[in-house]
Amino acid sequence: MSVCLGLDTSCYTTSAALCTTGSGAGDSLFLQKRRLLTVRPGARGLMQSEGVFQHVSRLPALVEELLAECPAGCRVEAVCASVRPRPAPDSYMPVFRVGEGFGRALAAALRAPFYPATHQEGHLRAARVGTGLAPDAPCLALHLSGGTTEVLRQDAQGITRLGGTRDLHAGQLVDRVGVALGLGFPAGPALERLATDGQAAARYPASLRGLDCHLSGAETRALADIRAGVMAPEDIAAEVFDCLARTVARLVLAGCEQSGLSDALLGGGVASSSLLREQVKARVAARNRRIRLHFARPELSGDNAVGVALMGIDRLISTQKEAREHGGDVD
Repeated sequence: MSVCLGLDTSCYTTSAALCTTGSGAGDSLFLQKRRLLTVRPGARGLMQSEGVFQHVSRLPALVEELLAECPAGCRVEAVCASVRPRPAPDSYMPVFRVGEGFGRALAAALRAPFYPATHQEGHLRAARVGTGLAPDAPCLALHLSGGTTEVLRQDAQGITRLGGTRDLHAGQLVDRVGVALGLGFPAGPALERLATDGQAAARYPASLRGLDCHLSGAETRALADIRAGVMAPEDIAAEVFDCLARTVARLVLAGCEQSGLSDALLGGGVASSSLLREQVKARVAARNRRIRLHFARPELSGDNAVGVALMGIDRLISTQKEAREHGGDVD
């Protein structure tokens, strides 16, 4: 049984996963461990230097804990780590160098191949688990998180950016409004609980042009309402999720129309919200019932190393297949 160790050291989560051979609906999640980085109360994020320090401090123990739970007889045959945020030459963040460096060293010690990946590709690979979509099946993909809000086309050739935010990311809107309301960071789950008790009247603008969106206007209105004390926190929270649902639904509809695709995959931490999912489903179904929405499993929506490990397995299987076809050694 082929096993790959995946590592992802993102802006807010240290994560490691062991995954076995799998493809499409048959993906097999083996084990995963992850720890949120510590953000001081009232803060809206971490400096990269602080994130690097926390990853360096936590990753070795996290991997030790993960490997200790690996059943006897299983052997890590490959290591895969996210080395940058997205598959673009100019994409770089220092935090990802921690997982890359640790992964390269570990792979060398194990005499196993090291496969570089990106954080975004890992998100989308994990999002496909359990959807029935094969790893290279064409689809429209929306990556919705605190650091990314993008509309993408994903197929066997890779990822093509079609659009996305021109200012604020979806997760930033949630976190900034949540922290302003006195919630902890990250604020998503707590703001969602507030929103379920509130009422929305499309007060905050969902601004789109083509496949580009703007969310800073919604933040400005929400923070002004908080300062003025004119609305209950529950209603402000409900308005934020309503704005995001309107924005995401319109991006899905426009993206599918422009690309000609009927499958839309939504992943990233923001996409884990059950409230947002239901609102987006209802809005898309009311406009186009031919579109098939696929949401990442909630536990695989936020930052995790599962998708990275599965990418490593995909690469390992492909390499072994090529070696067999050419009569080489696959051990």
